[in-house]
Amino acid sequence: MFPTQRPRRLRSTPALRRLVAETELRPRNLVLPMFVKENATEPVPIASMPGVVQHTRDSLRKSASEAVAAGVGGLMLFGVPEHKDATGSGAIDPNGVLNVALADVYAEVGDATVIMSDCCLDEFTDHGHCGVLDADGAVDNDATLTLYAEMAVAQATAGAHLIGPSGMMDGQVGVIREALDTAGLLGAGVLAYTVKYASAFYGPFRDALDSAPRSGDKKTYQMDPANAREALRELVLDESEGADWVMVKPGLIYADIIRLVRDHTALPVAAYHVSGEYAMLRAAAERGWLDYDRCLLESLLSLKRAGADVIFTYGALDAARLLRESARG
Repeated sequence: MFPTQRPRRLRSTPALRRLVAETELRPRNLVLPMFVKENATEPVPIASMPGVVQHTRDSLRKSASEAVAAGVGGLMLFGVPEHKDATGSGAIDPNGVLNVALADVYAEVGDATVIMSDCCLDEFTDHGHCGVLDADGAVDNDATLTLYAEMAVAQATAGAHLIGPSGMMDGQVGVIREALDTAGLLGAGVLAYTVKYASAFYGPFRDALDSAPRSGDKKTYQMDPANAREALRELVLDESEGADWVMVKPGLIYADIIRLVRDHTALPVAAYHVSGEYAMLRAAAERGWLDYDRCLLESLLSLKRAGADVIFTYGALDAARLLRESARG
């Protein structure tokens, strides 16, 4: 009579598998990161991220509408400026590429989706670091906070529903929250990049923004991949400073950290399926080594299962299409 316990009974038909599925992934759980290039006349493909482009203002608006129609839950905008300087002044300029893009997208889709903005200086600085540098060439934490506060107000004024400080400066959430409140922008939320590791998986993203550091690296402010308990320290600080959401980045290779954060907060938890994780799937699929569609959905489902409420992924539109097709089938 052995075995008396047969778990395969609940796997025997698609209907049974659907009925007992523990984790569900839907388009509304996904956020599409989007790049917009200043003064671009046509979309510019990003070689290391197949299927992803630097948008023009027009193509950005069109793609934003397509994402809303596909049911994607949100959009995260990044700017690619023509000119950069030591202080990233284009990040604060109301006519800077990112602030104009936020206004464009808000005019196009309004409150039909959640519009998010990257509140970081690396895409605007000529040295590629996430903050301004001191006389010794190190990132000056507190001087950077002053600029983040101005950036946040500019972005929320332009139309961002959520401000995403990704620079891992100490105190960034509290300074931004205070600046938004002082400006009367109480409805703008703060999506804290609470746990952002100094990862090698950001390479294609830095190609997209031309934001790789010209000297040194980001290990003095992004977290050491060796550390897990430190994530909880960052979580406590961001919660105390007024974060509305928290994020873990990267996603797939830090699923243990996603679970750790999920178990220690009541706030929504986001995970970022980063450029390198996305590019690996694309590259392997191009060589016929993997099925991109199946691997993409499995990857995103694993992040949801680990505890992420929301997943940032460059494959958001692909995943939304696949999920709709699956639901119809």
